[in-house]
Amino acid sequence: MTDPKPVSGGPDVLERALGDAHDPDNPLGYEAVLAADERAEILPAGEAALDAYGFNAEYVPRRLGGRLGRIDRLMRMMRTVSRRDPTLALGHGFTNYISGSAMWTAGSDVQQKRMADILLSGGKTAAGYNELAHGNDFTRTDLTATPSADGSHYRINGRKQIVNNLGRADAVVLLARTGAGPGNRSHSHLWVDLTQAPADRLRRDYRFPTVGLRGCLIGGADFTDLEVPADAPVGPVGSAMETVLRAFQTTRAVLPGMMVGTADTQLRTVTRFALDRALYGRSVADLPHARATLVGAFLDLLAGDCMATVACRALHVLPGQTSVITAVNKYVVPKVLHRSSQTLGTLLGANSYWRNGRYGIFQKFYRDLPAITFAHANAAVCQATTLPQLPRLAATSWGTAEAPPAALFDLSAPLDDIDYQALELTSRGADQLTALLHDHAGGPALPPAAARIAALLRADLDDLGGRCRRLPPSEHSVVAGRSGFALAERYAQLSMAAACIGVWQHNQNGVDPFLRDDAWLTGALARVAARLGHDVGALPDVVEQRLFAELTAREEDRAGFDLDRSRLAPA
Repeated sequence: MTDPKPVSGGPDVLERALGDAHDPDNPLGYEAVLAADERAEILPAGEAALDAYGFNAEYVPRRLGGRLGRIDRLMRMMRTVSRRDPTLALGHGFTNYISGSAMWTAGSDVQQKRMADILLSGGKTAAGYNELAHGNDFTRTDLTATPSADGSHYRINGRKQIVNNLGRADAVVLLARTGAGPGNRSHSHLWVDLTQAPADRLRRDYRFPTVGLRGCLIGGADFTDLEVPADAPVGPVGSAMETVLRAFQTTRAVLPGMMVGTADTQLRTVTRFALDRALYGRSVADLPHARATLVGAFLDLLAGDCMATVACRALHVLPGQTSVITAVNKYVVPKVLHRSSQTLGTLLGANSYWRNGRYGIFQKFYRDLPAITFAHANAAVCQATTLPQLPRLAATSWGTAEAPPAALFDLSAPLDDIDYQALELTSRGADQLTALLHDHAGGPALPPAAARIAALLRADLDDLGGRCRRLPPSEHSVVAGRSGFALAERYAQLSMAAACIGVWQHNQNGVDPFLRDDAWLTGALARVAARLGHDVGALPDVVEQRLFAELTAREEDRAGFDLDRSRLAPA
């Protein structure tokens, strides 16, 4: 193994390399992004820029020569690219990390070295899971890998579809059926070198056009008696589902945080429109409804970032509990951001359909945002991961669990490198995150307005606990009906509220005065409470004015709307 590379410049350095997004002469600007989208291709200059940066090193652990240590860093790097173009973020190669996560979790030293060498040399790998007939139900995979009689190789037959970058990947981590039985032990991951596959054994020249992420190379592959070596399985034969349950915790943490960058650009576009466009003799931003819409989207973005950041940090701080935390994150953050996107679109009006011009980027990102959600482990899968654990969480943790450690929320707290082996298949009833709805003793007292809303949410958690403990077994299984999934929805919203409380409490000594402000916490909790059916009324004028002033100041200062207040490239 090679010595770890030093961590290169972070999101700010990458953002400056991408340049001014609004410069029409910038080959990495929005005009170029839109032109590439019209051609249904990934921005060529964008791929070249990421290659020059060595972006693939972000996906490779430091012990293997890459820059991957903290998952929250990976999330913020992906967010920087996604703020410019979600297609570039996914299409250039987040699939490299999805396949890599399985390898870093279960691969042998030799396999991990092969994967690292491909990525660090600028190559690409794919994650071969999906089959159109079964969607995200990996237990019904039809593609087979059959061992030879002498044990010297496996023979692969079948097809994979809707797989990003499969047509141009150097290798694929392939989910295959290696046993005839219906159980989880009948599936394995295989490491397949695609560059060595004979043309008559592998076809991968077709593509599935998409509405969102139009430039991503979503393709398929047909395998016909393709022989791979006996050492192709990644981990023990039959262990694929356990690997998936561990590895996907990290991808479910990163993708929603990446989407915050997409939402940032949408909010920035509509804020600029509202400030510039005159209506009824004043700017659109002066209209009460428009201002409330912008502030609401700002609060949703902050709450989404709180949840995503906590999910990423939990992988390091509370790895035994992230089977639930990351599933909740992957469900609730995309849902909240997608609703905000729809609301912002109504404010932009007819301009939300323009495919070019100053506001043209909105329609592209509007199509891209929900497509990111379905790119990996969709909402139903995440709820199905959470729901079976709710009764035990209710019986074991809710109302009695200790408050989580401060490092889960403190944005300045150091973290060790990610340990994939520490991730557990289930949380075993442990849930310290929502303990913040019961116990605020780990930080400063909540401001009065926020405390009143938190009391409502605490009562919601208590009620949810009773409902979950009474659930019949059929309602917390894969055949659960509407009532079971409704409980999972409520739990996800309460988890987001707890994440907001924790971030506010444990960053009171941070450098950003806004994070110490009562206004964003009160507003974010109010948004959660409203989604749970509480009539909390409109935000007080003074709170809304404070938040709107922050929003417009960040727009003028070219600062991100996220927790980090990311610096955008100068004009």
